[in-house]
Amino acid sequence: MDLRMLSRELSLYLEHQVRVGFFGSGVGLSLILGFSVAYACYYLSSIAKKPQLVAGGESFGRFLRDHCPVVTETYYPTVWCWESRGQTLLRPFIASKPPVRYRNECIKTADGGQILLDWFDNDNSKSYMDASTRPTILLLPGLTGTSKESYILHMIHLSEELGYRCVVFNNRGMAGEDLLTPRTYCCANTEDLETVIHHVHSLYPSAAFLAAGVSMGGMLLLNYLGKMGTKTPLKAAATFSVGWNTFACSESLEKPLNWLLFNYYLTTCLQSSVNKHRHMFVKQIDMDNVMKAKSIREFDKRFTAVMFGYQTIDDYYTDASPNRRLKSVGIPVLCLNSVDDVFSPSHAIPIETAKQNPNVALVLTSYGGHIGFLEGIWPRQSTYMDRVFKQFVQAMVEHGHELSNM
Repeated sequence: MDLRMLSRELSLYLEHQVRVGFFGSGVGLSLILGFSVAYACYYLSSIAKKPQLVAGGESFGRFLRDHCPVVTETYYPTVWCWESRGQTLLRPFIASKPPVRYRNECIKTADGGQILLDWFDNDNSKSYMDASTRPTILLLPGLTGTSKESYILHMIHLSEELGYRCVVFNNRGMAGEDLLTPRTYCCANTEDLETVIHHVHSLYPSAAFLAAGVSMGGMLLLNYLGKMGTKTPLKAAATFSVGWNTFACSESLEKPLNWLLFNYYLTTCLQSSVNKHRHMFVKQIDMDNVMKAKSIREFDKRFTAVMFGYQTIDDYYTDASPNRRLKSVGIPVLCLNSVDDVFSPSHAIPIETAKQNPNVALVLTSYGGHIGFLEGIWPRQSTYMDRVFKQFVQAMVEHGHELSNM
């Protein structure tokens, strides 16, 4: 049979199959099964991987493997959504928001401003019935985030299960409170965080005190830890989806697709957050120019750098990058990043610096996006990030003393 005859016979066969029904013939089912098997093989061989654990000291690495095993287990991203941008965009929409009843507290700052703290006291804790010794977790949200973010609510829910108390540090002017001074916040200036940490520790000096920061909150936390070294009441800290080098972050977010999906939207959120307090800034900042910014870099150049007294945007971005201070961190810190995070490109992750500090451990997943880390078929309740958070804080509260003996 020649090629033309074979082609004709195949055409007649396919035409008949289509008439009797694509799926009914079994051809469609075979194709679906074949595609499913091929996709499963690709997923298991190329997508589902164990994270890379980079520990500056053998003792810390061994401690994490023993008491925080999730950092060495294979991470299985949601099979229908493992790409970086998809993970980043979907989490806020599909993640549940566990109900949390906060107790609000406003504290004063040295310059006359105020900071709003949201407390979850966990007075029903059965593991730590004595409030004075109940472990306290300080939570720092991202760039325009507050205590209402789903990732914060999940951390509180997990802390509640462990019997811990949580307090959320809302950046100035972000949680509905008035600005009393013409100042907001930035990840390079740690004065407000120092005030909050001193205040919380003074209330519960006998309680284990830990902190966790997400995205910009993690950058602020690392900059604080790098400045303080061992002179901090914090016992340990964790960060998630930190931007290590602000220049690299900005460059990545200014790529056309990333600008369209993330940069422009976040810029409008920043503009909205300061425009609510516009009357406080008009004497020192050209607010009309600020409202014309089309990117985070332009906003920072016209607003943030000016507010905090930097001569140029480069001066601010240099001071804001936590990779510069990682070598000075003096307490155990676990940092979870995904290498496909467009907010924090992989080439800027300070792996070599981390190897030189025995207090630092990096956990690097191949996928997960920015504050994504979705897993499961319909990931509403838990993410890989949540499991890392829970196991790490529990390990440090219950077994942290072992580190000093290793």
